[in-house]
Amino acid sequence: MAGSQAYPLNSLEQTEDLKAFERRLMEYVASLGPSTGRCRIILIVVSVCTATGAWGWLLDPRTSQSLWNHPFFTLSCIVLVGLFLAGIHKRVVAPSIIAQRCRTVLADYNMSCDDTGKLILKPRPANT
Repeated sequence: MAGSQAYPLNSLEQTEDLKAFERRLMEYVASLGPSTGRCRIILIVVSVCTATGAWGWLLDPRTSQSLWNHPFFTLSCIVLVGLFLAGIHKRVVAPSIIAQRCRTVLADYNMSCDDTGKLILKPRPANT
């Protein structure tokens, strides 16, 4: 039985293992918070700059001539595309992706978790 225990865990050991897993999951989700917050702020600022630049670009009668007449809009668009190519959209939603994947795995054990990583124990199914 390589990789598995030769004896069953007792209730106290199971409880401690669940608590340790919950602490680690909550710690990991919480560690993503500051990075996610910064990425959201950056994405919002660049999106507002792009929208503001687009508004000026659309109101300009020389719109069809060149984007170089509107360097603010052009630069904002380039930065926004660069951020998406760098994966900022994945960093913004990373905590919810982690929580969803954990819910998928925990469902096999009649458990779930919230968006902060806290475990939710579900009632055992009735034996028929």
